[in-house]
Amino acid sequence: MQRKAVRGVLPGIAMLTALLAGAAGLAACTGGSGTGSTGDSKAGGSTAVPPAPPGKYRSLPQPCKAADARRVRAMLPADDSLTADQLEQLYAGTADASFDGDRRVGCRWTAQTPEGARLLSVGFERVVSYDRAVASDDDKARQVYVRQLTQANLPFPGPVTTPTPTPSAGGTGTPPPASAPPAPATPATGAPAPGGSPSGTPAASPSGSPSAPPELGSRVLEGLGNDAFLDDKLSPAGATAAQSRTVRIVFRTSNVIVTIEYSVQPALPGTVPPSTETQESAQELARALVQRFNE
Repeated sequence: MQRKAVRGVLPGIAMLTALLAGAAGLAACTGGSGTGSTGDSKAGGSTAVPPAPPGKYRSLPQPCKAADARRVRAMLPADDSLTADQLEQLYAGTADASFDGDRRVGCRWTAQTPEGARLLSVGFERVVSYDRAVASDDDKARQVYVRQLTQANLPFPGPVTTPTPTPSAGGTGTPPPASAPPAPATPATGAPAPGGSPSGTPAASPSGSPSAPPELGSRVLEGLGNDAFLDDKLSPAGATAAQSRTVRIVFRTSNVIVTIEYSVQPALPGTVPPSTETQESAQELARALVQRFNE
């Protein structure tokens, strides 16, 4: 009787031992799989990189109200014959058509007087990166700025220089090359003019005008937003048409690109709009817009 009891217990113990061994093997496999997964993660390189935060600006200002009214009036003198309503309409500006006011907006003004015509435009573009894991909004905006800088034929990275006024060279709108030979000295009053003939008046400069206004030319600007450049273009001289000057300033502040264009068209042929005065007016407006964004 005693031996039968022992024989009945032994098979049960063997079965229990087999189950425990199987469970231990399963646990070992599970642990091995977790260890392998951790090793693969380390071997794979790095964890996911969080996307860059959105740009500083989420919207754009109202373009026709963004520009300082006092500066707009100074840049666009109006004809004395205009009525109060006409003046109000002139300085209110005309907004550009836009399909998305949070991405691109602009405004234009035009003033006509007997002395000539003046045109002013201001445009705002908010740049958005559609994959901020690759490039932030600011990075994308800088790419847009660099592309416009290149189209203006200015070097990148642009050197920040202080312009040196130089005499106008045939109204090209750009200063002559540094390697150009110096202009011949003007003979004093009563001295023989070139060719040996006496002359009672100073000889004319090579450009045909001894008092030609200085040309500052196009260049990269310093201290205007994050990046900025100025593009100055003077139309060719004509026999019947006056030369017009267009100064364009492009600057970037964070993820917004601002473009200012200021054109001066005199009515009288032979009149050249001064480079210094035209550029300074456009730069004053640009500085005011930068301050508005910083408010």
